[in-house]
Amino acid sequence: MGRILAIDYGQKRVGIAVTDPMQIIATGLETLAPHEVTGFIEKYMDEEPVESIVIGFPLQMNGEESESMRYIRPFVKNLKRKFPYMEIVFVDERFTSQLAQRAMIDGGLKKKDRRNKALVDKISATIILQSYIESKNYKQTT
Repeated sequence: MGRILAIDYGQKRVGIAVTDPMQIIATGLETLAPHEVTGFIEKYMDEEPVESIVIGFPLQMNGEESESMRYIRPFVKNLKRKFPYMEIVFVDERFTSQLAQRAMIDGGLKKKDRRNKALVDKISATIILQSYIESKNYKQTT
């Protein structure tokens, strides 16, 4: 069983999270500039088996795609070209930034540390991945 990678793709920063080999727990891995992501994934996949890639799907409150999809679609197209055998799954990412902020507050991080947008992106990717794992496990039990 390979790991699952999650990507919270943004124009300035990209949060990346990964599961353990048993796909039970999601952990924040890295925050990168968008142009570094494909190379990072390629190198990571040389070192670790990866089963699939989960990408945050930014939706508006009314369920329509957000403007962010304008730059996420070309990224995903490039990923599919680079890794044609890899399963790529979109996961609703609404509220992940707010949940990341709440997790940092609950975790006792100081206000200065909570302003670290790179940390917010990495935690957001972790939340996206953990929700995917939980929904996948739920589907398997029903």
